[in-house]
Amino acid sequence: MAENRFDHLSGVRHIVWDWNGTLLDDNHANLTALNRVCEPFGRAPVDLDYWRTVFRRPLLECYQDHLGRPLAKEEWEHLNTEYDRQYRSLLPGCGLADGVPGVLSGWTTAGGSQSLLSMASHRHVTGLVADFGLEPHFTRVDGRKYDAVDDSKAEHLVHHLAEQGIDPSTVVLVGDIDDDARAAREVGAHTLLVASGMMSRERLEATGGPVVGSPVEAVAALTEVRSPA
Repeated sequence: MAENRFDHLSGVRHIVWDWNGTLLDDNHANLTALNRVCEPFGRAPVDLDYWRTVFRRPLLECYQDHLGRPLAKEEWEHLNTEYDRQYRSLLPGCGLADGVPGVLSGWTTAGGSQSLLSMASHRHVTGLVADFGLEPHFTRVDGRKYDAVDDSKAEHLVHHLAEQGIDPSTVVLVGDIDDDARAAREVGAHTLLVASGMMSRERLEATGGPVVGSPVEAVAALTEVRSPA
């Protein structure tokens, strides 16, 4: 029998979902906010295909490369504040990714548990999740409560799992950028990336982990290989 590329995920019992670009379809809001805050720096607008080839963490380094010069602390703080203002103004036009929330109910029905961890601010994320009526699906919802030195999700993931007493080896982090793969790898969890967010499929595949097109495909793959508890 041919090996299934998801077979190594058969022991997964818990999904940690990313939010932006994974469960929330906010690519347009992110791109529009990016172009608006970079315009005063003389940077011409870019399209989503381009941004998906260069976006990365740490964000400061990414933006400095994009603008072609270093940013002073005050400039970076102002850019972040303005980006947040622009993004929030566009949020009413953003919806959930295709298949959400049905796919969340499907994973619960299959016997799995799930939580949410985002690098957006904690207050912002918890408010949005509540607004969309998704809270009952998750055992825990965490946003960024502090700034990690390396701007990675890894440190936040450690705390997120520890607070729930979950064995990382039974966890898969479903996200849309390579930092999600890095975070999962560093804590001993699995990763499954969706190519519908802020990074191109080619860059996601370069992490060496499995890549699917959407949250629906992610849960379908996990359900198919899930071994009895």
